[in-house]
Amino acid sequence: MIASTVDSASPVALTEGDRLAVDGLVLDVRVSARRKRFALTVELDAEVTLHAPQGRPAADAADFVRAHRSWVMDKVALRERTRPLTPPKRLVEGEVFRYLGRTYRLAVEEELAENASVRLVAGRLVLSGAQIADPALGRAALVSWYCRTGRQWARGRLQPWAARMGVPEPALEVSDLGGRWGSYRPGPPDGRRPGLMSLGWPLFQLPMHLVDYVVAHELAHVKVHGHGPDFWSLLGRALPEFQERRTELDELGRRMWMGDIA
Repeated sequence: MIASTVDSASPVALTEGDRLAVDGLVLDVRVSARRKRFALTVELDAEVTLHAPQGRPAADAADFVRAHRSWVMDKVALRERTRPLTPPKRLVEGEVFRYLGRTYRLAVEEELAENASVRLVAGRLVLSGAQIADPALGRAALVSWYCRTGRQWARGRLQPWAARMGVPEPALEVSDLGGRWGSYRPGPPDGRRPGLMSLGWPLFQLPMHLVDYVVAHELAHVKVHGHGPDFWSLLGRALPEFQERRTELDELGRRMWMGDIA
């Protein structure tokens, strides 16, 4: 199904799945009845998404996009500069994988069960012969290992960082976030459950200090929504060198394996 492209001067309300053309920009439209304001995101592939409240016309959305065009173009340029460079991995003996900044080579033990968990033994990541032979099976086993070991490692980092930033410690999960390093979802207003920090499994290929940066970044969202001055001020008090780490993450992160198998 091909999405319709809406003219920026249209008085008709935007609908989910529309594409909005504004002065040479074409934006994917997402509509939510719960949203009260327009918002923009620039995705990892440099595509731009407009988040719109239900019932708002294209003309209003176009005015919002024009007012934020400079921000959008800066973000698009950044995405173009930081597109992933790493080729897919091969499931062969000796292939290199990273964990917390160190490199480990793949090893095969033919006698292991098909559903055996990946193990790190003597500096090697050990997979079964069946996992090596089946790309989907091998990928799933490796991703599961990153999720399991990453969560175990990160659990020990939350409390010190949360204490430093003066925020409650959230629940933690490690999963596939579709290319994002992390996210934070607040708990219910009654405070009966904590918020949830999600970390993407590819994050745990990076050096520890960059994982710490992402943890601190998401913890700042416990107190401050969005990325305004208050957010960066809070993060800067806890991590004065955050700008250097952010730049390093943009450059090194694009070289990490994101799950593609050759």
